[in-house]
Amino acid sequence: MSESTKEFPAFDLTRLLKTVFAPKGGERIAILLDFEDLNDFVDLAFLNKEGFPIQKRAHQYFYMGLKNATAAALNLKGVEMYAYKQTGGSNLDLPDLAFGVSGVKLSLEKDIYPNYDIILCISTYSATAPLTAFAKKYGFRGATLHGVNDVILSSGLAVDYNEVSREAEKLRLGMTGADAVELDFIVYGNKATLRLELGKQEAQKSHGLCLGGPDIANLPAGEIYYVPKSATGQFPLKFEDGTIALMDVSKGKIDTAKFLSGDQKTVTEFLEKLKEDPAVGQIGELGFGTQVLPVSGADIQDEKVLGTFHIATGRSDHLGGDITPDKFEKSQNASHDDILFAPHKTPEISAPEVRMYKDNQTFVLIRDFKPADYMQKLLSS
Repeated sequence: MSESTKEFPAFDLTRLLKTVFAPKGGERIAILLDFEDLNDFVDLAFLNKEGFPIQKRAHQYFYMGLKNATAAALNLKGVEMYAYKQTGGSNLDLPDLAFGVSGVKLSLEKDIYPNYDIILCISTYSATAPLTAFAKKYGFRGATLHGVNDVILSSGLAVDYNEVSREAEKLRLGMTGADAVELDFIVYGNKATLRLELGKQEAQKSHGLCLGGPDIANLPAGEIYYVPKSATGQFPLKFEDGTIALMDVSKGKIDTAKFLSGDQKTVTEFLEKLKEDPAVGQIGELGFGTQVLPVSGADIQDEKVLGTFHIATGRSDHLGGDITPDKFEKSQNASHDDILFAPHKTPEISAPEVRMYKDNQTFVLIRDFKPADYMQKLLSS
């Protein structure tokens, strides 16, 4: 079924939380937001100001939804909302200072993490990596939902995550134990291939269910992923300003880059950062989308679309890897940055073929951003 014909049920917060967490009676839930200026959060001042679309949706659909009906329907004991200062980057460690709605200053580690059973982080920048570590330390469950917009609310957060989990498991079983994956690219006439060594590792899935012990779900979910053992070759990288460069990779890290289009200064600054802090170029993830979803314009959902794939640079500890924040020269560089390849995001870059090597056989996974026969057969099983 194509994304243009698939229909989604209306967003239902009670159904979402019940499916994802199966809350027990009496559990407490907290919502975390991020702001450039924490004073905008005090007394909910942001509700009467221009901007703050993510924070306003968090207040309307999650905080007020819990206050009005969902908390009672799930027999949750209490619902509170807090804010912390924006980190400025994906999966950077969170500051400890938090504000309550009244403006009271609190500590995330002393006042919030130990005192709530479920924590929802609805933020501008992803907080999955740091919250995963804190969940394991303090025993809570939670979800990160950065960049929530109206498309995500009406599709990626409206699906049945039991079904998402079942579909992801079909792909995971067919993709686990792989020796390697090769990604072919063509960009401005340049052909490139990146080979990621997987060492027969168990494939993992991001499937949206957080029913057991301490853990963090990344919502919307729907992904099969690996932490590569190493990587070699080349791949194109499209920077936020639209600049495109060809990355050279060896021994699992980006070594250098060749400017292709856009602003040469962007590539020069990236190479300087890479020279100062080599961990920035570490290839920390390979992921594949598993869901049929509409393009939302936010990578948190768009990387979960079947036929797309992404790699990530930087920290990988939250995925089971060994690239931790202490391996970076500067704390502000210890991010986990997804690089999404999809027709809407990288129209300049084609991806003729993605191959998996497993059990002395070669399996084509994706052709031109569409699942190939092997993936289709796994899903139809």
